[in-house]
Amino acid sequence: MTHSSIEVSKFDERWAETFQSIKQVLSKTLSDLIIDIEHVGSTSVQGLGAKLILDIDIVIENYDVFPNVIKGLENNGYFHQEEWSFEGREAFGRKDTYSPWDGYGTQWMEHHLYVCNKDSKELARHLAFRDYLRNNPQTVIEYENLKRDLANTVKDRTTYTLGKTEFINKILKKAMD
Repeated sequence: MTHSSIEVSKFDERWAETFQSIKQVLSKTLSDLIIDIEHVGSTSVQGLGAKLILDIDIVIENYDVFPNVIKGLENNGYFHQEEWSFEGREAFGRKDTYSPWDGYGTQWMEHHLYVCNKDSKELARHLAFRDYLRNNPQTVIEYENLKRDLANTVKDRTTYTLGKTEFINKILKKAMD
C-alpha cells in the first residue's frame, strides 16, 4: 500500500527557539497593533513529535487594526490568504523561505501564520488544546502514536487531518469544559 509523504519528526527543542526568533521579528513590525504571538500546534508541546511546520497565531484586539496588520505582514514577506481564512482566523502565506524578513537573510523553518482576534473560537481551541497537552504527558504519547499510525497508513494530508479530528475533539471537550 502506498502511504503519504507525511513525516512525523521527533520533538526538537529548536522548534521553540525558531518560534521565539520569528516572534521577535514580527513583534518589531507589529508591536503596537497586536496583543501577543502564540506558538500553537504540535511543535509547541514539549516531547510531542510533529510535522516540521510551526503553527503561529498572532492575537489582535479586534478587526479595526487588521488592515494595518496585513500591511505589516506584507512588509515582512507574507500575503493574506483569504481562501484559507474564516471568521476569527485569517491565514497568511509566505513569499519565500526568507519570510519573515529579519535583515539577515535567515531562511526560516516552514510555518503557518494566522491572525486571530482575541475572542476568536479558533484561538480559544488552539490554546486549550496546546495547554491540555502540555499538562497531560500521557495524552501526548497517545496523540503522537495516532499521528505516526496515520502518517504510515493514509494516502494524503486531508485524510491525515481527518484521522486526527475525533481525538482532537475529545481533548477539546475535556479541555474546554
